[in-house]
Amino acid sequence: MTATHTRMDADERRDQVIAAALVEFAEGGLAGTSTEAIAVRAGISQPYLFKMFGTKRDLFLAASKRCFDNVAQTFTEAADGLAGQPALEAMGAAYISLIADRENLMGQLQMYAACHDPEVRDCARDGFRKLYQLVERASGAPAEVLAPFFAMGMLCNLSAALSLAEVDEPWAQALACDNQKQGQL
Repeated sequence: MTATHTRMDADERRDQVIAAALVEFAEGGLAGTSTEAIAVRAGISQPYLFKMFGTKRDLFLAASKRCFDNVAQTFTEAADGLAGQPALEAMGAAYISLIADRENLMGQLQMYAACHDPEVRDCARDGFRKLYQLVERASGAPAEVLAPFFAMGMLCNLSAALSLAEVDEPWAQALACDNQKQGQL
């Protein structure tokens, strides 16, 4: 008896490769990740990877956009039917849960670390702009409310990356983001 395999369409294969790239880039960043490791994780050949994305940077940009898409989807679902402070609180709580996904969190941080590259910086700016506009539309909050919301989100990124909730010291506990601080995000 032979095994049957279902062929993926191009979009499914592309999604699979981006997911594999996100895992690898989250660990090694743009400079430290090999396309060979990504190809192996995705179950494709390295030449096929380059056929799909052109360059390693293009694949990194696609993985970075995926991180923003994940946040946007999380915010959209959390704020559905809400406005004002309740929408912000729901998005904040959902974000705390999202950054528990280490790959998405570290993928975001690796993207910011690679902003010395103008194309990566432009991608990050564009993604951040779209998130800002999404939160602005969903909540109706003014700029003076949105700035602290995003500042707290960045603090939560750092807190999660450093696993501050696991550090039993007053400074770490004061900065640790968890569901208790969701309304502040």
